[in-house]
Amino acid sequence: MGQILKGGGRSGPPVVILMADDDEDDRMSTAEALAVCGFPTELRSVVDGEELMDYLCHRGKHAVVATSPRPDLILLDLNMPRKDGLEALREMKGDPSLRSIPVVILTTSQTEGDIGHTYDLGASSFIVKPVTFDGLANIVEALFEYWFKIVQLPGGGKLRKQ
Repeated sequence: MGQILKGGGRSGPPVVILMADDDEDDRMSTAEALAVCGFPTELRSVVDGEELMDYLCHRGKHAVVATSPRPDLILLDLNMPRKDGLEALREMKGDPSLRSIPVVILTTSQTEGDIGHTYDLGASSFIVKPVTFDGLANIVEALFEYWFKIVQLPGGGKLRKQ
C-alpha cells in the first residue's frame, strides 16, 4: 500500500486523497505539501492505473476496505505504466459506483488533446504539475480549500465539514 499521511493543524476528520502516480518524487512532494499546509488528510498512493482500479474495487492487496477506504478525491497522473491515466479515468467514470468521486488530473502533459480528452471522460479538473515545491504547495492548498470547504456535492453538504 502507498504512503499514508495524517496531516494535522486544522480541525475536522481527515479526508482521504488517493494519488495515482508512478513517480515516487512526485508522491513524496505532494505528501510534504499536504503536511506543510496542515490539512487533516490521509494521502494514499498507487503507482499505476491497474493498482488504482484494484484499490477502488478492493481487489488483490487492496481487498480490505478498512485499509483501502473510498477516497474523497483522486489525483491522477496521465503517464503511468500498465494502465495509463486516461484508461483508468474511462474505467472509473464508466462505473456507477465510482463516477461520483472527483478526479483531478495532475500531470506534466500540456497538450490540448490530453486536456480535452480528460474532460470528455469526466475529469473534474486538469492541472499541470508545477516545477517548484512552492508551486505544488499552492496548488495543494487551493485544491483542499475548493474540494473540501467550498464545493457542494450530491448527497448533501460538503465532502467534509471543517
